Amino acid sequence: MATKSSSGSELPPDPDQGGTGDGTGRLRREGISDTTASASANAVRAAGRPIAERRKRFLVAPRQQAGGLAAGMLGGLQPAVFNAPSFDGVEQALRDHPDIDFVGRVGPRTDLSTLSTGGPGGQGVLVARMSDKIAARLHQQGAGTLLVERDQHLVLTDATFSMPALVTGLMPGGPTVNIAVTVLGTDNLPLAGAEVSVFGSLLPVSGVADANGQVVLALPSELSRTVTGLYVKPKSDYWSFYQRDPDISIDEPNVVSLRALSDWPTLKDFPQRQAYGWGQKAMRLDQLPPQLRGQGIKVAVIDSGAATTHQNLEQVRSGVDILQKGELQGWRKDELGHGSHCSAVIGGAALASGMRGFAPDAELHECKLFPGGQISQLIDALEYCIENQIDVVNLSLGGAQPSEALEQQIVRAKRAGIACIVAAGNSGGPVQYPASSPHVLAVAAIGKLGEFPPDSYHAQTLTPTVDAQGYYQATFSCFGPQVDVCAPGVAIASAVPANNFAAWDGTSMAAPHVTGLAALVLAHHPDFQNAFKARGPERVERLFQLIKMSARPVSIGEPEHTGYGMPDVLVAIGLQAGLPQVQAGMQQAAQGTGAGTGGPIRAPFAPAQAQAFAPMSIDPRWNPGNGAQLGNPFGGFW
Repeated sequence: MATKSSSGSELPPDPDQGGTGDGTGRLRREGISDTTASASANAVRAAGRPIAERRKRFLVAPRQQAGGLAAGMLGGLQPAVFNAPSFDGVEQALRDHPDIDFVGRVGPRTDLSTLSTGGPGGQGVLVARMSDKIAARLHQQGAGTLLVERDQHLVLTDATFSMPALVTGLMPGGPTVNIAVTVLGTDNLPLAGAEVSVFGSLLPVSGVADANGQVVLALPSELSRTVTGLYVKPKSDYWSFYQRDPDISIDEPNVVSLRALSDWPTLKDFPQRQAYGWGQKAMRLDQLPPQLRGQGIKVAVIDSGAATTHQNLEQVRSGVDILQKGELQGWRKDELGHGSHCSAVIGGAALASGMRGFAPDAELHECKLFPGGQISQLIDALEYCIENQIDVVNLSLGGAQPSEALEQQIVRAKRAGIACIVAAGNSGGPVQYPASSPHVLAVAAIGKLGEFPPDSYHAQTLTPTVDAQGYYQATFSCFGPQVDVCAPGVAIASAVPANNFAAWDGTSMAAPHVTGLAALVLAHHPDFQNAFKARGPERVERLFQLIKMSARPVSIGEPEHTGYGMPDVLVAIGLQAGLPQVQAGMQQAAQGTGAGTGGPIRAPFAPAQAQAFAPMSIDPRWNPGNGAQLGNPFGGFW
């Protein structure tokens, strides 16, 4: 029986993966008669189904050519010279091929010329399932005009995400010992739901505290003798706990008492009173005139949705569930908390209690992409932003290498006047993609002494170099010439579901600080009511320039770790003058003479081996010490 694609078109049976159910299609193609094929199929059924390569999702699109539009300043990508009938022919060929499952078309649906950008509408990206061999053949037939790349999965590596307990299977049949941990909160009452992890020479072992605050971990005997760390992550409202080389008892329960967020001096009585996070105060948001609140600016958060039942996010009225298009209100549910945390930093409501965001009057749009999103869906999320004339997009996600299909959509968004603010990454290595794109603003993370308890995991992000104000480069933060600015990304308290708050680390937390600032600049800087009022790439570049010119250098390392420095709200909006050395650095960069304050000019985009993507906040359970993300099981880029 024929199958159907998501677009409803009939597809021939897939003989290599079940298809008719007897495997005869593949055998007939090999020149075997029906009688022989039937006998062979019976033999296959008797022995089980043979393992063959599965079909993977690929993206197919016209390849765009470099040069042309604003080349130099923008490093622009010109629209591909690829006529529509030919690309429609590619789609039909994919639909008709017996060994390809056509999924659909994503991306460009809006003609950019209608948005007064001067750019064409684009032809979209085709999504289809096929083998690597067929994909390679398709690329070859495209003769350089056709992009064919894997539709990468977006892998989650955030501290908010539950790690499967690794209690069994580490050493099958080997001896184990049980350790009991009791987690206590305020007034020494049991704290349910906290995740407890221990590390050693083998993989970490994790579990979740029950209603009595207790968890029992079965450790291989070897691990019990070589435990190097104990990490406790509460669901919300408490500081995390981390003990290096813990003295763990196997004879009696081990007790961990967590501190409430409000017990720390800088968050005294929070969330019963309104508070600014330490990062917001470092960027001088607390000194901004109260009437400047980002009115009239649209901000999209492409993440895991937002818990709109939270007091600081009740004002969010717009969004889309990219994963489940039929769930019209699916974006209002945030199973991971990541999107809620980022959104409240950007635009949390200015109430008498809770955490105020940078631009509480900005119009937030939530594009739900996690958990389980892929590059094709991220392309679709950016198309939503183009259609809805979003001004700023927050992308607290990233991967190790570029996607050419995604890059083409980022360029398209920039032509539509959309500024993408992107987290630099948490691997402690080179800046990850898409932060490495020359068409976005990349944000690294810094921390500050005194903003978290010394026994919390936040203390593990410290680096030896600390400046006179207590700022330091976070150990996990990616670095390189692509870093534009740095922002607070350690012990950032913000909203999470169920009307709670949590303090998290990551460049995921740094990027929203700059996104919120960008909304304020677009709303209140005179340039965007005059010379740069029209949407287009020049508007985006001017915004990026003002943010970088507002930055105060942070003296904690090389410019590739901090870029131009930490942006200042008052300077960026034009209420105060910036620092002369930053202005000089911007002038040097514009002239192409070197780094100035912010490092060398970015290299043009170059496609490379595709990698997985991840929200950019950290969790020591994945890799104690630097928060590096999971290895990517996906590959394939042509």
